Amino acid sequence: MAECHPVGFQWVMEAKARGAKVVHVDPRFTRTSALADVHVPLRAGSDIAFLGGIINHVLRTDAYFRDYVVAYTNGPVVLREDFRDTEDLDGVFSGLDADSRSYDPSTWQYRGTSVQASSGRRDLRFDERTGAAPSVSEAARGESHGSGGPTTPGGEPERDESMTHPRCVLQVLKRHYARYTPEMVERICGVPQDLFRQVCDLVTENSGRDRTTAFAYAVGWTQHTVGVQYIRAASVLQSLLGNIGRPGGGILALRGHASIQGSTDIPTLFNLLPGYIPMPHAHHRQDLDAFVRADAARKGYWGNMRAYLVSLLKAYWGDAATEENDFCFDYLPRLTGSHSTYETVMAQLEGTCKGYFLMGENPAVGSANAKLQRLGMANLDWLVVRDFSLIESATWWQDGPEIETGELRTEDIGTEVFFLPAAAHTEKDGSFTNTQRLLQWHHQAVEPPGEARSDLWFTFHLGRIIRRKLAASTDPMDRPLLDLTWDYPTVGEHAEPDAEAVLAEINGRDAEGTPLASSEQLKDDGSTSCGCWIYCGVRADGVNQADRRTPGEQQNWVAADWGWAWPANRRVLYNRASADPDGRPWSERKALVWWDAERGEWTGHDVPDFPKDKAPGHRPPKDATGPEALSGTDAFIMQEDGKAWLYVPSGLTDGPLPAHYEPQDSPFPNLLYGRQRNPVRHLPPPHPDNRYQPSGGEPGTEVFPYVATTYRLTEHHTAGGMSRWQPYLAELQPEFFCEVSPQLAAERGLEHTGWATIVSARAVIEARVLVTDRVPPLTVHGRTLHQVGLPYHWGPNGYSTGDAANELLHLSLDPNTHIQEAKAFAVDIRPGRRPRGPAAPALVRAYRERAGIDEHTGTEP
Repeated sequence: MAECHPVGFQWVMEAKARGAKVVHVDPRFTRTSALADVHVPLRAGSDIAFLGGIINHVLRTDAYFRDYVVAYTNGPVVLREDFRDTEDLDGVFSGLDADSRSYDPSTWQYRGTSVQASSGRRDLRFDERTGAAPSVSEAARGESHGSGGPTTPGGEPERDESMTHPRCVLQVLKRHYARYTPEMVERICGVPQDLFRQVCDLVTENSGRDRTTAFAYAVGWTQHTVGVQYIRAASVLQSLLGNIGRPGGGILALRGHASIQGSTDIPTLFNLLPGYIPMPHAHHRQDLDAFVRADAARKGYWGNMRAYLVSLLKAYWGDAATEENDFCFDYLPRLTGSHSTYETVMAQLEGTCKGYFLMGENPAVGSANAKLQRLGMANLDWLVVRDFSLIESATWWQDGPEIETGELRTEDIGTEVFFLPAAAHTEKDGSFTNTQRLLQWHHQAVEPPGEARSDLWFTFHLGRIIRRKLAASTDPMDRPLLDLTWDYPTVGEHAEPDAEAVLAEINGRDAEGTPLASSEQLKDDGSTSCGCWIYCGVRADGVNQADRRTPGEQQNWVAADWGWAWPANRRVLYNRASADPDGRPWSERKALVWWDAERGEWTGHDVPDFPKDKAPGHRPPKDATGPEALSGTDAFIMQEDGKAWLYVPSGLTDGPLPAHYEPQDSPFPNLLYGRQRNPVRHLPPPHPDNRYQPSGGEPGTEVFPYVATTYRLTEHHTAGGMSRWQPYLAELQPEFFCEVSPQLAAERGLEHTGWATIVSARAVIEARVLVTDRVPPLTVHGRTLHQVGLPYHWGPNGYSTGDAANELLHLSLDPNTHIQEAKAFAVDIRPGRRPRGPAAPALVRAYRERAGIDEHTGTEP
């Protein structure tokens, strides 16, 4: 966090100055480690075993917050008799179809409820939920239901408040993690037992009624074939300890650069609409009501999904969206499968994707298996690149690695590349939404130079020109574009769209045009419009709430008048859980919101995340729906059962509980289960430049004996497009390097500041050698493991140049999010510079032959 998120890390240091303990778990000793109380080096890719060991410690020692677990989690809920755990099936859950690489979650359900599909496969059960005719057969996996969570209708689940029933969630959890012992953690992760037990004690001693512990993670947890389950494991632990919904607790997703949170809220993701509303699939006769019937929850705030969606459709299409035409629901695109960035690359290679826009992205060096990215772009008809500088994704056709090796020739590439200069954030107005869901407004400081323009300018004027060209069209296919509300006012000599006008559209209005103050004002009859329901209120009273900057000394510790946090300017989600079932704070020290019986409402330091006038003892009528169906203790209001989920009955594609699997390419077998890898990890169609490696003791595993991991540096930014072109930053970190331990350097003949050649089954790269104690050897599976650290910022363009670490990566993806596995993979490392020209791919082929690699290697479930 100090290395990659230094602005936010100042508050960690503030907490440490007040007595907080900081534990840093990372394969490398970094700037964060230097400032932490405890550094825990572990093997990259083994975090579920580590977290599972802490969960086992919490359950075995009864250190969990029992009152919290009973009241606010699904710990007491009883599961079906036919559910089988990884403990029963040696590493898989019941319902696995190995041929389709997918789970049927029928047996995962609560006893007493009906079957629901996992979030990424919901369209497969659309027909039975709605009575529709058969439709598409393949789902877009992953986050297709966003944060709404899956539904669990069909009656109230059976509960055992004593949590002693052998099939209740807590008991299932105990059995699942019983083998995640300190001894097993040491063997899998390389973490000594004494150090592991120290972490367990620190976490448990700082959790409970009077204390809370927070977890902060970044892409080191997401970029794995089990990345979602990493975060799930932290959620299980934090829910057991009562650290969710309380001040000083929670799980913070650290955001790597400006408005990453914003780009998922108002999404750049293919399968979500703004506010995490799922994108519809291509079903027959799917009207608005059928879509809502299939995807909205019966209970909780997702029960209002029709109001959120209709208001969004009104924001998109205005007067053209009427009740008679289903508010233009048919104008929305339909999913026919997964359209993630990596599926798009495969579609480019297949010739079905003809054109591509790159805005703020540099896949030629910044995405997994960078060679495939370039080969895909070489197969396009046209490519538009918008960036600050001539990044590698704009120049690969003339000087990319494949030009040097002879695998591509400039004269044979038919892609027409358009490079358009982009404005920096200092050259435009707008908002950032980052960690803590906090919107902060920034003002334009200077005009962009030359022909550089903002993304807002580019998108608005491109749409304006397309609409003008289509104005006379009578083709129904063009109506969605022509009916768009595309009337933003412009300012200045460049006709820049007014960013505040866009924010006003996102905030929403009533039928008279008055700004809305809350998402609870949204209606499903077309009388309100709102571009993103979770942002409703950011312009309450017509005031830009994101532009507030009241100093901390002028407000309370929650700092509600600094910027604006979605939803409703709430700073801690699910904060009803900060009070006990009777509405009293668990402790005065950790008081956040509480029930004021005299006034008959929830009050406190933060905006209560609960219906304001719903008393703790409230029990809803059986026919209630939406928010009205929540009881006075259903603190997790976005979940249909109102509970935090220790166990996930539906909503994930790869299992109801986190289980340790080895990375796609691993030098070690899975010590916990007979199943080596995540059985439903997402593998794209085979491609000769995306070969996988043997793992777990298979013949050829020894050819790639070391674990590599990629990471960021403070001095550079993501794929380097902003930083490698800055002379001062280039001087601070002038060359691509690899970090190795003195022991590995001695073993492989590597010299400090000399050159190393690093090889995987996909590529070969070279890096300067940094011999350092920051990457210590670990004892894993009873033998010494060396790890190689690779910063991923480099490419051949700019002041500071070098090979790209992401050349080495495969395309093996988390099945829920389609995120690549970049933080744990196996390599070989040798002294000297890599070969040039055709000799480079020849070396990779030689390694493949030594390891016995073919198109089937590593593809088994």
